[in-house]
Amino acid sequence: MKFKTFIWFVGPSLFLMVLFIAAPLASVFLGSFRITQPVVQQIEVETCSAGFLAQTCTTELQTVPLIDEETGDIVTTTEWVGFLSYDRVLEPARAWAAITALDYNALMQIDFWSALRFTLMFTLVTLPLVIGVGLAIALAVNSAARSLRGPIIFISLLPFIITPVIGSLSIYWLFVGDGILTRGIEAWLDRDIAMFAQGWTIELLMLFYRVWHVAPFAFVIFYAGLQTVNQDTLESAIIDGASRFDRLRYVVIPHLMPLIIFIALIHLMDAYRVFDEIVGFRAEAHVTSLQYLTFDFLRPDDAGNRAFSRASASSMLTMLGIVVLLIPLLRRTWRDHKGSSH
Repeated sequence: MKFKTFIWFVGPSLFLMVLFIAAPLASVFLGSFRITQPVVQQIEVETCSAGFLAQTCTTELQTVPLIDEETGDIVTTTEWVGFLSYDRVLEPARAWAAITALDYNALMQIDFWSALRFTLMFTLVTLPLVIGVGLAIALAVNSAARSLRGPIIFISLLPFIITPVIGSLSIYWLFVGDGILTRGIEAWLDRDIAMFAQGWTIELLMLFYRVWHVAPFAFVIFYAGLQTVNQDTLESAIIDGASRFDRLRYVVIPHLMPLIIFIALIHLMDAYRVFDEIVGFRAEAHVTSLQYLTFDFLRPDDAGNRAFSRASASSMLTMLGIVVLLIPLLRRTWRDHKGSSH
């Protein structure tokens, strides 16, 4: 009876959850194989200008979208194009030519591969830094006096509480133009500097911001995990003469390993979709990410058209990249689960 009641309540919820996840994904997937374009027509437009004795008129052909007479909307047509949108995003022929010629600069001229380079670098560099800084803060707070832990925890969580765009803008304002830190560095070096005039300094600031913003999340998880470390095991290690580093390596870190994998999973999914930093640091002129590339495809061009098909293809490639990055961690989690079940 209890099982039937459980199925009665949980079944519809699971169905709705799967539906809400699958429906948008299916829409994006199908959208990457078709192109919707406005139907256009050519009309003659006569332009007249006042002359000395008579008007001077010229006639020219203009291409304009066809308007539905009943609804007033632009008439569109949808065409299934297969992998054409993926080809336009990846530009495989141009990319392969750059790879075979060992021309890194030519490869970086392709928007997708440039965005992929920065996205992978951003994700893989910040991952160990977030875990390391978060663990260091957790160990420091766990060793502090109990009366100091509350204020330290509150201060440590402030970067994580701030919304991403506001946080990135705060760092941006510190270094842009006559920002406080820019003026301090210029006074120290006795020279003018421009932190946002080249791509590598912008990337460094974005890496710093991501670690500053996300490390408190790792700190909270690790600090909670430290409260469950077996104290008898630690005391036995101390009695056996284990150093602080040995206790950390052989007792604490193995105990926290499931939490390390959990933080790595969350961070990989989040950092691979980096977008707020690009906007906050106004870095699109120097660096871009896969998520920002998708957003850029959705911007209307001069004619008001949006590249929905290429945006869908870029989204699917982004999701595929996230899955590839998560496979090693998911396999590790599955092996640990099977080992613990036996």
